Amino acid sequence: MTFTKGMKSSNTDEWETPQELFDELDAEFHFTLDPCATKENAKCARYFTKEKDNGLAKSWSGETVFMNPPYGRQISMWLHKAWLESSRGCTVVCLVPARTDTAWWHDYIEGQVEVRFIRGRLKFSGSKENAPFPNAIVIFKAG
Repeated sequence: MTFTKGMKSSNTDEWETPQELFDELDAEFHFTLDPCATKENAKCARYFTKEKDNGLAKSWSGETVFMNPPYGRQISMWLHKAWLESSRGCTVVCLVPARTDTAWWHDYIEGQVEVRFIRGRLKFSGSKENAPFPNAIVIFKAG
């Protein structure tokens, strides 16, 4: 990790979901698609990668989706896609930073979906330290 302006930041905007957290959610939702994965960190048998598939451009129709999107500037595009696909009948469960002050939080999450705040800071798979930010699970239910 590097330090910038007094805050921890990372050289990447991709944070691998802790397996224990995924397993707990999977037992509840029975996921069939991970739309923004890498070959190394995919959590579902069916997954899309940035290099090969571009999950933002693919249909998620008929799927129960687990999404841990890249946490950079494009996160709003992923949450818009989750909102859109849920309106088409998919359930989309997302692991996101709990950035309640952002436009994307207010546009797609606040007052619109189920939110489960994670107590404490997650330790993402492959990381030596806990995340420098709080996280939440947000659930876009099919409808």
